[in-house]
Amino acid sequence: MSTRAGRRRWSVGLWLFVLSVTCTAMQRGPEAPAPGEQFLGTWSGSWEGVGQGGGFELILEKDKAEAIGGRVSVTGEPAYKVTLKSLAFEGPKMTAKYDFPADDAAQVILAASFEGNTAKGTWSLREKASDTEVASGTWTVTRKP
Repeated sequence: MSTRAGRRRWSVGLWLFVLSVTCTAMQRGPEAPAPGEQFLGTWSGSWEGVGQGGGFELILEKDKAEAIGGRVSVTGEPAYKVTLKSLAFEGPKMTAKYDFPADDAAQVILAASFEGNTAKGTWSLREKASDTEVASGTWTVTRKP
């Protein structure tokens, strides 16, 4: 076998390899966004419950590791800012938890459904030890531009 035939065979093999890698990559297409990624941003609105109410802001963002997390800012009585301890999405439905800053023994559980640029949900203040609900209410937000 001549050197020329060997190079041609090697060249054809290389091009077939490159073509197969390219076709495989194209078949995969773009990766699907992480659950909840379409809801990233600042959402602002209000909360109410137990005869009170105030402002409610939910900020959903990616952290340094590209995981989706968030923060909540509440005005009224009590007023506070916290980081979510857990956050999960199943389609347009969100669940989240955070420690209640006014009482180390309590946590707040949020649930919401997102539709377009609005979200409506519930909140529940629960004792950590027994998971007993102490108070509950609702909240609504609209995505800020």
